[in-house]
Amino acid sequence: MAQRLKACTGCHGAQGRAGADGYYPRLAGKPEGYLYNQLLNIRDGRRHYAPMRALLEPLNDAYLLEIARYFSRLEVPYPAPAAPGVDAKQLLRGRQLATVGDPALELPACAQCHGKALTGAQPHVPGLLGLPRDYLNAQLGGWRTRQRQAHAPDCMAHVAGRLQPQDVAAVTHWLASQPVPQQGKPQASLTPWPAGSKTLRCGSAYPPAAAAPAPAVNDAQVRQGAYLARIGNCASCHTAPQGAPYAGQRGIETPFGVVYSSNITSDVGSGIGAWSADDFWQAMHHGRSRDGRLLSPAFPYTSFSRMPRADTDALLAYLKTVPPVVQPNRAHALRWPLGTQPALALWRSLYFTPQEFVPDSGQSAQWNRGAYLVQGPGHCGECHTPRNVLGAMTGDALSGAVMPVTNWLAPSLRDSKAAGVAGDQEVATARLLRTGLAPHAQAQGPMAEVVQGGTQYLSDADIDAMLVYLGSLVLPTHASPSQAPQPTVRSSAAAKLYQQHCAECHGDQGEGVAGAYPALAGSRAVQSAQANNLIYSVLRGGFAPVTAGNPRPYGMPPFLLTLSDAQVAQVLTHVRQSWGNQASAVDAQQVTLARNRMGR
Repeated sequence: MAQRLKACTGCHGAQGRAGADGYYPRLAGKPEGYLYNQLLNIRDGRRHYAPMRALLEPLNDAYLLEIARYFSRLEVPYPAPAAPGVDAKQLLRGRQLATVGDPALELPACAQCHGKALTGAQPHVPGLLGLPRDYLNAQLGGWRTRQRQAHAPDCMAHVAGRLQPQDVAAVTHWLASQPVPQQGKPQASLTPWPAGSKTLRCGSAYPPAAAAPAPAVNDAQVRQGAYLARIGNCASCHTAPQGAPYAGQRGIETPFGVVYSSNITSDVGSGIGAWSADDFWQAMHHGRSRDGRLLSPAFPYTSFSRMPRADTDALLAYLKTVPPVVQPNRAHALRWPLGTQPALALWRSLYFTPQEFVPDSGQSAQWNRGAYLVQGPGHCGECHTPRNVLGAMTGDALSGAVMPVTNWLAPSLRDSKAAGVAGDQEVATARLLRTGLAPHAQAQGPMAEVVQGGTQYLSDADIDAMLVYLGSLVLPTHASPSQAPQPTVRSSAAAKLYQQHCAECHGDQGEGVAGAYPALAGSRAVQSAQANNLIYSVLRGGFAPVTAGNPRPYGMPPFLLTLSDAQVAQVLTHVRQSWGNQASAVDAQQVTLARNRMGR
């Protein structure tokens, strides 16, 4: 686990003992339930820290619990307390708030919940000692401004909201100046306080509720629909963070504004419980809602139109079994007039004609099955096909595109030097689709979501069919020596950066570690003509998605705050031009643009 979690200890210090800058808190020895709750809160948006949320997005609850359990069991020494930076009067006020509270402000003592010794309590209350004052201030500020939240009832929001700014300063100065008692372990449980003392009841998601077993599905049509929903990753777009599955209201950013997904649970009022098979066919095939309104093409009916009636009927049959959730649909926030019915009608007249998939009689049944899956329910072209300024797919299908807003690159599936499935790439591509990890690549960004929610559920036969079809699209390339990028002068500083930050996991010669870290030498992703994904991977770090074939992925720490733009450009140029790799240099300005986009 120590090796898997380098993505965490890169910021939080070796063994989770806290970052050197005083901002990243200690993880070692904190209660398991507390750590688990915070991982959930950050991943699901109740606690806001964008770099860490990006790390956690591909991880499921089970792996987050395992991470929490690992750090909670580490025993490492605490640092010496900080010297108090305020006068004795303020320290006395801080001690009062921490150990007694303030009845006039209806403030219970910190010790009431965080343990008599302020070292926390099992299973989910953290200790307050041994933490830097800057971190304590930041967290209380987060509670006061609602940038940090917890499961209801949110008792810390109540406490922080009643603290005056001078009280925040007093209590954080006092806490940071106190030594941690010997061993400093959380107490086994909270001790009941005397009768009449003000108590708080706080929410918690720990221990996690056991998931109800999925009901047995005997109906063949519903089973077919469930399979289509999974391989099409419907839940990903139709489930909002912290929301119920398929209940909609997930905001999807486009160059034209935000589109909010719809409720497709079986609720009769706000979902599709009252929809007929004809209604659903009209949406999937014709891009029209039940009432005849034209739908935004952010819902990819441009691909789903190819699905035959039998498949859309099966999909609806499955969705009718999804538990109903009462949640009205939210209006899109598109720039006028782009979301209006006349504008959509004009767009459709230019770019959309309903068309069902027609098998090619000159090809095998396996090839046709693969073509249908890629073009229809898999809707691969929605990311991997270039788009024009009005958002319509143009040019050669699956020839690669930079995705709008996110700027991740969806590489060409027609080019053997990009992500085309040439003969020797079939095994690696199949493994990537099943597990998110291949010898020379790891699914990250939007593709991690596709693998985690969709492709890992493909049957072996369907993966083979897709590879047969995609392999037929790859055109032979005949690059001349003059087309190869000219290597830049080797930089000893870049080589040193690689040895310092990368070699431990990816190897001195970029050979990687099988099943953990992808090889960089000979990697098509590393040598991509556009370095977007490589830059984002270094800045953001991340884990491969949790899948059945890779349930405990290894992580890479984010270098967003560790390396400058010039250093990122240096080390990536080194990687792209070493060990036989041949690719253009990365410029610091490219990294700066990527960093700025991450802040949007």
